[in-house]
Amino acid sequence: MFGIYITHPQVRIDANVPVPKWGLSDVGAARARKAAESGWARQLQRIVSSDETKAIETAEILAEASGVTIEIVHGMHENDRTATGFLPPPQFEEAADWFFAHPEESFKGWERAVDAQARIVEAVNAVLATHDATAPIAFVGHGGVGTLLKCHLAGRPISRDRDQPGGGGNLYAFGLADHRLSCDWTPIEDWQG
Repeated sequence: MFGIYITHPQVRIDANVPVPKWGLSDVGAARARKAAESGWARQLQRIVSSDETKAIETAEILAEASGVTIEIVHGMHENDRTATGFLPPPQFEEAADWFFAHPEESFKGWERAVDAQARIVEAVNAVLATHDATAPIAFVGHGGVGTLLKCHLAGRPISRDRDQPGGGGNLYAFGLADHRLSCDWTPIEDWQG
């Protein structure tokens, strides 16, 4: 059976709002609703979300299709970037490149990539340790930690070239029996299950 890691789609960027409180944009919400129409979304028997607003909103839309209640896991949050606060997109992309290229160092006070990876792996493994491996499950979170988890599942070093294309609203699948990747990043509304 499958497990999937889903990244929230497009958000309303507001430099005056803390990043964890950003919600989905109209485009992001529409993409999540389109994904919820998929057969795979209706099969989900468990949906686990980060505690950040954009992830919760994505998870809630998917939960409407599957009829399950979402679970919040605090250790699934995005890498902690509060030290720098909001960075405009070009500067953020440069910082993210550095974050992935130097996983054992901190970018201006950010959580190190190795620490964020250990945290997301621990959070997902804790959920899976008590999960019925015959029940489809979705983890809904963020691109940075999702890529770190993907690197771990693939047995590959941390690298941004394993990051999702297009900036959000993608998923990858893995087998619940062996925790091996079974599909690479795919737009949420395109995956066929």
